[in-house]
Amino acid sequence: MRTFIIGLLLILPTLVSAQDTIPSLSLDQAINYALEHNYSAINASRDIVDAQKQKWETIATGLPQISGAVNYQNQLKQPVAQIPAEFFGGEPGTYQEVVFGQPQSIAATATLRQQIFDGSYIVGVQATKTFLEYSRNNKEKTELEVRKAVVEAYGNVLLARESVQISERNKATLEKNLYETKRIYENGLGDEESVDQLQITLSSVDNQLKNAKRLEKITHQMLNLVLGLPIDTPTVLTENLDDLTQKQIDLGLIDADFNIENNVDYKMALNLNEQRALELKLAKSRALPTLNAFVNYGGNSFSDSFNFLNSGQQWFGSSVLGVDLNIPIFSSLGRSASTQRAKIALEKAKTQFTEAEAQIRLQLESAKSDYILAIEQYGTSKDNLELAERIEKKNQIKYAEGLATSFDLRQAQTQLYTSQQEYLQSMVDVINKKTELETILNK
Repeated sequence: MRTFIIGLLLILPTLVSAQDTIPSLSLDQAINYALEHNYSAINASRDIVDAQKQKWETIATGLPQISGAVNYQNQLKQPVAQIPAEFFGGEPGTYQEVVFGQPQSIAATATLRQQIFDGSYIVGVQATKTFLEYSRNNKEKTELEVRKAVVEAYGNVLLARESVQISERNKATLEKNLYETKRIYENGLGDEESVDQLQITLSSVDNQLKNAKRLEKITHQMLNLVLGLPIDTPTVLTENLDDLTQKQIDLGLIDADFNIENNVDYKMALNLNEQRALELKLAKSRALPTLNAFVNYGGNSFSDSFNFLNSGQQWFGSSVLGVDLNIPIFSSLGRSASTQRAKIALEKAKTQFTEAEAQIRLQLESAKSDYILAIEQYGTSKDNLELAERIEKKNQIKYAEGLATSFDLRQAQTQLYTSQQEYLQSMVDVINKKTELETILNK
């Protein structure tokens, strides 16, 4: 016994630690977790870092650039040149074979280059700022989409869980009804049709229960995927569907002030306009001259064998300072065509921007309408459920007293099951429609 207690004490901390690793999340906690661990959110953050690196990469092209070069040659067979022999005191009209230089040589050069003026560089630096802003807006849009996906996945898990519980209660009630009806029939006081009717209903509810259990597992896995967790993580949800729905009913959101400049789709459409304007400036800049300066310093050494690394080896230095000026003169109207195409692209972007602004305002009105409808349907389905429960209960009593047929009872039960699912779906719709409205408002 003592050994058992000691062993239990040893494994207890491990069990507690394993239990602590199971995520227990409210909806807000799930959203915050997903914004940090969701796969798309992680990559959106990386895109911002990548844009920052790209910005510096572009800026660096206009800063001083230093390069080095080493050129080694070994002439395995040196070329021979013929020189008039009279230069060496020989007879006129004859030639003397001469080999110039030493067979091995090496040249080392370091060059400093500096861009002085390039119109495309100026536009490129401006474009990096626009691209960085686009990456930030894209991250914001990704976070809104992740938030929406978490809300939908969280609500679907709660819906599946409630469906399982309701189906289990319905099945238990039907099994009791079927048992009692069979006993009545076996005692000769009922008919076989009543048994068959209840058996059909029970089979249908049993199938719904099995499907609900499968959906509960699948929706749980989908939520884990959105959260950035392994899909089989036993996540615990601390919210229930009814309380969560009550918290999502906020009619004040309908009258909330809307600043379209806060809408992320508006920001991204504006980014597109800025990008097209910069592309037009880039096309125009190709008609401007470019000016670059350079200075280099190098050394050359010659030898009959490879002894260039010896301390006594003689090196001959050289240095050059210069500028490069490139002036575009005639491109057979190629640059003009490129500029005109950029102008057309900018005009198209302006039109798309106007269309996007109108679409956003229309989406807002549609989202408000859908949200109001979802709240109204929630109230209606709640009332309908109460009515369906009363009707089903009355038919249960009538059936037990022989005042209602099994067909009447089955109709009442089917109506109740439909009302139950409509009520559950109406709660999820309230949650999702509010999220859609908040996404447009960027709240």
